[in-house]
Amino acid sequence: QVQLVESGGGLVQPGGSLRLSCAASGTISINTMAWYRQAPGKQRELVAAITRDNSANYVDSVKGRFTISRDNAKNTVYLQMNSLKPEDTAVYICNFKISLTTYWGQGTQVTVSS
Repeated sequence: QVQLVESGGGLVQPGGSLRLSCAASGTISINTMAWYRQAPGKQRELVAAITRDNSANYVDSVKGRFTISRDNAKNTVYLQMNSLKPEDTAVYICNFKISLTTYWGQGTQVTVSS
């Protein structure tokens, strides 16, 4: 059974930075790695995704501020978040597609507030 473990969330002031990590257990070949977020009262949205050949895409609201990257040897995906805004406040959840199966992390809270 594949498990995803996230880390790196927390409280940060507007304009600050955070780096999220999500690692999968076991020796596996992961296709697409992605980060979603869900704010209270809102639908879950795709923030960024990266394919195995490092092709990345972002939701418009984070372009130029967030960077997704991956380390295939460590089965890990990262999300570097800069110039954070209060509207980035949400639970951030990683998502891995392995063969025909999708796995979700437990989520990590990111709060942007002064």
